[in-house]
Amino acid sequence: MSSPSSENALPAIPADPLATLASPDTQRQASRMAQDAFARVFRLSVEAGDDARREGVAELQQALGNWALAADGDSARALRLAMLLTGMDQWGLAWTRAFGLVAIPGLTELIGALRTGLSAEADARFLQQFEALSAAEENAIDFKVELRRGIHLALWHSAIAAEGRDEALRLATELGSQLLALVRDMPVAGWRLVADALAHIQIRCLAEGLATDEIGQEATQALFTALGRELPVDRRDIVMAHASQAVISWQRAGRPTGTVH
Repeated sequence: MSSPSSENALPAIPADPLATLASPDTQRQASRMAQDAFARVFRLSVEAGDDARREGVAELQQALGNWALAADGDSARALRLAMLLTGMDQWGLAWTRAFGLVAIPGLTELIGALRTGLSAEADARFLQQFEALSAAEENAIDFKVELRRGIHLALWHSAIAAEGRDEALRLATELGSQLLALVRDMPVAGWRLVADALAHIQIRCLAEGLATDEIGQEATQALFTALGRELPVDRRDIVMAHASQAVISWQRAGRPTGTVH
């Protein structure tokens, strides 16, 4: 395991320059709203007819658009919209990869509707903030942590709820691939997001008695084993140590942990 000195040697996440436009609480709210909107349009796409789907999409468009417009200032409004669309898009990408979906009609319609209603000036501001989100790891970091946690836990829940062993292991493998990609694509913050995911998986198991059946246990163990094998050694040790410490802190506090970063 890593020592405190090795952890302290890792670069800290720089201050978030977008926090002046969207506070950490607002960023987390954007992530949760994107998750809820995706869940609803996914159900509408799978279960509802065309008319009901379009009606539901229109309701979501109004609610999400109104929330974005409630921000103070043009740039803040553009950032709120950029976070919503980024969040829904990442949920869509994760789900299409994990479940082999060709398209999610309601999601495409909702994202398109939110963009179509913008003026040329508003669209330019949106694109500026949309690009800013991916320009640096620290940009809207609280949004990114909350978003990835939601996606990771949802994929894990899908894996442990799978009826067959092959499906459970396939979803666990997909989750592992996404976590490894974070370490590669986000050199400073990626390992922290992986540690966050592993800590929250362990906490859910302890707090809610999840993954107690044979398939759930095997899928979860396969995920941890694969990460232990595939992560670079320096990142593997600090990820496992950080996740373990978060779980211990949660146990001592007797309540759910916050972010690990």
